[in-house]
This record gives sequence, C-alpha cells and structure tokens, in this order.
Amino acid sequence: MASITDKGMQAKPTGKDQWLNSPFKRGAGVFVGRITPNGERLLYFRYTNTLGKRQPFPIGPYHPKGIKGITLADAYAKACELSELYRNGIKDLHKHFELEREKEKADEAQRILSEKSAMEAEALDKLRRISVRKLYERWASVELKPQVRADGRRIGRKDGGKYTFEQFERRLFPVLGNVDINAIRKADLVGILDKVKSEGKRRTCNMLLADMKQMFRFAHTRELIPSNPLDAVSKKEAGGSDVERNRTLSTEELVTLRTKLENANLSKRTEIAVRLILATGCRIGELSNARWEHVDLENRKWFLPETKNQRSHTIHLSDFALNCFKELAALREVGITLVSLPWVFPNHNGDGPVCSKSVGKQLADRQKPNVSALQRRCKLTDALTLSGGKWTAHDLRRTSATLMAQLGQSTDVIDECLNHMMQRRISRVYIQDRREAEQARAFNALGKKLEQLLQAKPEISNVIELELKRA
Repeated sequence: MASITDKGMQAKPTGKDQWLNSPFKRGAGVFVGRITPNGERLLYFRYTNTLGKRQPFPIGPYHPKGIKGITLADAYAKACELSELYRNGIKDLHKHFELEREKEKADEAQRILSEKSAMEAEALDKLRRISVRKLYERWASVELKPQVRADGRRIGRKDGGKYTFEQFERRLFPVLGNVDINAIRKADLVGILDKVKSEGKRRTCNMLLADMKQMFRFAHTRELIPSNPLDAVSKKEAGGSDVERNRTLSTEELVTLRTKLENANLSKRTEIAVRLILATGCRIGELSNARWEHVDLENRKWFLPETKNQRSHTIHLSDFALNCFKELAALREVGITLVSLPWVFPNHNGDGPVCSKSVGKQLADRQKPNVSALQRRCKLTDALTLSGGKWTAHDLRRTSATLMAQLGQSTDVIDECLNHMMQRRISRVYIQDRREAEQARAFNALGKKLEQLLQAKPEISNVIELELKRA
C-alpha cells in the first residue's frame, strides 16, 4: 500500500490538500488518499481517461474502524477491483458506472412495470372470474334497463328485464348462479334447456335460450370469456322452431263471443279489454299499460307513447272503442290520495298497471273443457271455448286486421292501424305518412262491423258523461 497508511490518513490537516498515493502497476491506475484543509479524509481510485485526462473516482470517506466511512483495507480492495476493470479495457470508469446505474434503473423500472402488469393481469383475471349471477346483473344494467338514446330511440326492455330475471332465478341461477362464467360449458346450459323442454314449455325454452345467448355474447364482446358457449345452439335444438299462429275468430265465433263473455264470470275490465283489442288492434301489453292522460275522449284519440317497435302510435277511437273507454272511465277508482288512478287497467293494489299476462290467464283458464276446476281459479273451464279452437288475446289483434281486410282496407293502412314496422329500410326511412285520415276511416268501419257482430254498443247515461268531464 506504499505511502498510504492509517497513520498517514490520520495526519493533522494543513492549510492545503494533502495527497497520499499508492500506485498500481504501470497503466493500472493509482490508489489515492486526500486530507482536505477542513479535515475531511477521502479515498479515490485515479485513472487516465480516453482523452488523456486524470480522473479521480471516489471510493468513499476514510474511517479507521469503518464506522463513519470505509477502512483503508476495504478501500484498497475496492481500488483493486477498479484497477482490474481499467486494465481490462474500461477506460472511462465514470461513464461505465453511469451506464451501469442507468441500466440498473432501467432494470428496476422494468421490474416494477412487470410487477404492475402482473398485478393488472391478476386484477383483470379476477374481474373476468365473475359468477353467472354477477354477469346477469352487469348485462341487465347495460342492455335490459329501459333507456332513451340521444336520437330519441328507446332501447332496453320495457319491463327492465323482469321476465328474464324471473326465468333465470327459477331455472338458471339455482344450478349455475355461483359458477365462474369461464367454467361454464355448453353442456351445462343445454342441460337446463332440456329440462324446460321436457316440461313441454317449448316457447319458454326458446326465450330462455335467446336470453342466455345474448348474455354470454355480452360477456364475449367484453372479453370476459373466450367464446360464447351457446353460439352453436339453435332454436331447433332447444325448444324447436316456433310455429306461427294464424288463428283468427270467424264472424260466427264473434257473434257467439258476446254471450260467452257475459257468462264467463270475467272481471268487467277484462271483458271490455277483449272488445277494445278487437276495436283497436292493439297489443295486450299496450292496453294493460294504458294511462288516462293518453286517452282523449273528446278528440277520440288514444296515444301510445311507447310500443313494441320503438315508435309512438295514435289510435283513432271509433264509436265502438270510445264507448269501451267510457265504460272503463265509469269504473275508474280513486287512490289513497283521493286522486283518480292514472292507469286505465290498474292492479289490485292501485299502485301500478295490471300485469299484461292477467288477461291472457283469464282467457286461457276458461278454455280448458277437459280440465277440472283449477284451485283458486275460475270454475268455468270451458266458458270461452269456441268452435275454431283455443284463442288468445293476440288472436284478437289478428282478427281485427282480418276484419279490416274483409272491409276493403289496404294492407298499408292496416299496417299503420296496427303499428306494424315496415320491413324495407327505404320504407322505414322515407315514408313518414302515417295515413291518419285513412286509419280513422278504417277504425270507424271496423267499429261498425263489431257493433253488428257483438251487438255491444252500451248505453252511457248522462250522469257518467258529466262525471267524465269533471275527471
């Protein structure tokens, strides 16, 4: 170590720097000690860089016991390492270690990034590992919730997914509700569909298939699952292809229907509902959700702000239809706030409209001639049976269209009366004429025909008329 010793490094400071040198072999650098005027004791490795300039590379402050610095022996060992690097071609140690530090920083940054990516991947994986029930909740909030787009078009489902939830709660969730969606196989879902099919509920089976397929397509689009397990499953393989109903009531059946309705022990509102569907061609859901604020008796109009095809519709009220609404107005109840209920067909609690399935159930219960009386249901199980076979509320709508055609109304006018959406895009976009005058003539002709067939034009007293005006 030549001239550098502990004794030398502990010499008293003078008025200038004191330098102590211990050279290595020629061309291998120098081990250097320095005592500053203020008493600092520092150790260096000195070398000549590529530009021929001497460069002191700091090893650290000296301390004889290494408490507040580095011992002479440790410093010398470090200087030997630096000398070795220098002799092996590292001619600029400062730059070399700077690059080393940068590399370490880069490696550390990469390590942190990798850890972050791994954590994000894990978090994403956890996000993807959601249960079937949680997937439904997410899907329903985005796709099923009724919403109005910026362009005014309504999206989502009118019931907010209530029917779908009821079916899932009954059939899907008990089996697979808590299962990770990535663990779901096609066989699992087909098994559920098979059970519904075995119950003879083919239409329900197809509706369940459509809803489950939509939900898993939603998950696939958002990369929650690699593929939709139901993509390859068709209606044919589930409940079977729907057989389109073409049932209409003949004029003879309509004549019979009046007496049948009077003796079927139906609620008065249900009886009127049957006549109104025939008179307006409306859908049962549109009728059950009707509100008095949309019924203009004076101007003979019933406005439907929301329909199945996402557009509003106005129905002209013939004398026959108008009298039906007047009968309903006479039945209008007052709620607990002493204000008339807003729904034309309120539920039993008076806090909302009647369920759209209510009319259908009442009609179906009275068309089961070979079934004994249902518990807590109607005992007149064949009261509404007609010669042409079972009929539904939607068959009444089809009958309405058929009667209009028999009365000479054009297909286009009938389509507008029933608020059918034209299939051709050019028609949907460019034909805005709703043929209101022609619709009115068609509805009036239909109403007169129904009066003849059903003989159901009621007598409305003046008392009721006055009550309507005050309402």
